[in-house]
Amino acid sequence: MRLSSLSLAIAVISSQGMAQAAPPLPKGLAPATNTPALPSGLSPAPKLPAGLASPNSNAPALPSGLNTSPSLPTGLTPSSSPSLPSGLGQTPTLPTGIEASENTEQSSESFTLFDQDEPFVNVSGFLDARGGIRTQNDPYEDPMSLGEVRLHLDLQKEIGPFSLKLVNDFLYDAVVDAYDINLNTGKGWIDLREANIAFSPLSFMDIKVGRQILTWGTGDLIFINDLFPKDWQAFFIGRDLEYLKAPSDALKTSFFTDYVNLDFIYTPWFDADRGITGERLSYYNPMTGSLAGQNAIINPRNPSDGEFALRLYKNIGVNELALYGYHGFWKSPMGFIPPTTETNSGQAYYPKMRSLGASIRRPFWQGIANIEMGYYDSYEKGSSSNPFVPNSEARFLIGYEQEVIKNFSIGVQYYLEWMQDYNHYVASQQQIGAQATRDEVRHLLTNRLTLMTHQQNVTWSLFTFFSPSDVDAYFRPDVSYKVNDSWTVTAGGNFFVGKNQSSFFGQFEKNNNVYGSVRFSF
Repeated sequence: MRLSSLSLAIAVISSQGMAQAAPPLPKGLAPATNTPALPSGLSPAPKLPAGLASPNSNAPALPSGLNTSPSLPTGLTPSSSPSLPSGLGQTPTLPTGIEASENTEQSSESFTLFDQDEPFVNVSGFLDARGGIRTQNDPYEDPMSLGEVRLHLDLQKEIGPFSLKLVNDFLYDAVVDAYDINLNTGKGWIDLREANIAFSPLSFMDIKVGRQILTWGTGDLIFINDLFPKDWQAFFIGRDLEYLKAPSDALKTSFFTDYVNLDFIYTPWFDADRGITGERLSYYNPMTGSLAGQNAIINPRNPSDGEFALRLYKNIGVNELALYGYHGFWKSPMGFIPPTTETNSGQAYYPKMRSLGASIRRPFWQGIANIEMGYYDSYEKGSSSNPFVPNSEARFLIGYEQEVIKNFSIGVQYYLEWMQDYNHYVASQQQIGAQATRDEVRHLLTNRLTLMTHQQNVTWSLFTFFSPSDVDAYFRPDVSYKVNDSWTVTAGGNFFVGKNQSSFFGQFEKNNNVYGSVRFSF
């Protein structure tokens, strides 16, 4: 009965009063108008936790600190960007020579004649003070063999595809009395070493025109196919070794291919050696049969024609191969015009000469070996029977160099000169009442010893020439101390011995000298 009465009561309440009145809902969950009451907990908007009420209603107060946006750390205010670390507030500086451009394509095609970030001219050089004296008396020369101060300036400039170079020496020489400039002989207070322009008109072609230092071949202080001018006077009195190579006024053209490379050099005006003339070094005069010096200075007649030289070279594996050709004149005044001639009587000159040669250089055993040969054709008419013109010669060289132990190296060479038509040479000397002073074959041995000590700052060197056929020799000791990157101190000497004063080294026996130098490089 209780269950039936309870059910009936619920039914009556549900049918008559649900729409008019609902039991009171929890605070904040009143139903909307004309909306049946939802079961407890399913009202349209249950009360949200504090702080999560609808933004359109009056939200309860947020806990302390959550009613406003939290303060940002210093430097992160929304109104401004934080400060960047030092150096990141602007576009970084590009390396020199890589300037930024708004238009990359236009920048890559543009041509800049002068780079504003580079010096207008690259300058280097040195100041060299050098002096030397003879170790014995020479009646034909001054006691001082060397006394000079030299300022060497090397100027280089790149202008687009062109490379310009000017190397000049300004010289004070205490040994000479006159300072008249002669660019061919290097006399005077200016010695122009280089003045040239180089460029590449084609990808396989280089051109250099002007005064330049030229060299090739494999010999160490022995030159067979290197028929460019040498300064033997500077070599024998103690100037720096770089001054053994004299400049040439030439046009050099180089071609590069996958098969072979070619150097072709044209010298419009013959460039002779700066040889022994008697001004600084005494020599053997074959016309008088005795030594001479300042009492008989040689003033040779120079040819008016030019000269040509070429080299074909190729590396095949470890082998460096080369072929050489030359057409011009003997580089020393080995010819003589007899006194009976009406013009230019008694004057030395440079006879015609042409040559062919070859060389190979390659690793061998624990060092480097080289072989070089050449044939000198003295092609003036009747040269073999003319006592005043040198005969043709065949020349041969073989050499080897190796670092025996750390910082100590040794180099040896064997050199041979074979005079052609030797019997005619002897006969021609007898015709003028002279005696033959040369052998048919001249042998020469060389030895270079080099030792570096004191962390390679001190270099000890000895170069020896010895001829078993002439029985003469030449010793060239040298020690150099590199104080620092700028200062270098050098001392050395030139010593000659010989059985006969007519042999090549024997004639210089009165020119033995010692020298020293101080150099500041910049």
